[in-house]
This record gives sequence, structure tokens and C-alpha cells, in this order.
Amino acid sequence: MNEDEFPDGSIYVFNGGGNFPSGIFSSPEKAEEWISANGLTGILTEYAVDFGAYDWSIRNGHFRPSKPKHETADFIGRFGSGSQHNHYENGNHLHDVKWPGDGTQT
Repeated sequence: MNEDEFPDGSIYVFNGGGNFPSGIFSSPEKAEEWISANGLTGILTEYAVDFGAYDWSIRNGHFRPSKPKHETADFIGRFGSGSQHNHYENGNHLHDVKWPGDGTQT
């Protein structure tokens, strides 16, 4: 965890493809233990505490609104995260994704 990017801490949210997260964890190690033990497939994402993902991503240079739709309630409400997320398949860690911060998310 980068304390400059996450001054109030962060949490780790696992989504296995449903409409809602299936697990919320205080550390990536605890999340990975649960993912592995249950052979899960999905994405584990780190989220800042006390920040919306959209605001956090702009603040940390991971996203830059460049179209009018980027400032609508619908877009902001569906915005995932500009933070690191990890992919898992059948409980195995596949790869990490760290956004480059160039504001290219559409």
C-alpha cells in the first residue's frame, strides 16, 4: 500500500462476477488465502477508504476526464477503480494490472 495514494488506508474487494463483491479484506494476503482455499475465479481490487473510486483515480493521476460523459452521475457511479487489481482463475493468481495513469479509460 502506498501511503501517499491511500492516506486513510485501503481495503481489498474480491468480485467473482456477480453484481456484488463476494469478499472484503484488510490485506491482500488474507484475500489471496481465501481465494486460493475456495478455488475462486475473479478480480481482487484495492480501494481507498473514504474516497469514491472516481475521485481517487483523478486525485492520483490514474484518470483524467476528457469527455462530457466522464462527469455524469452514471459514469461516476459505474467507475470501477484506477487502482491495482489482480486476476485469479481457479484460485491461482494470474497477473496484476496497474493503470499507467495516462487517463485513457473511456
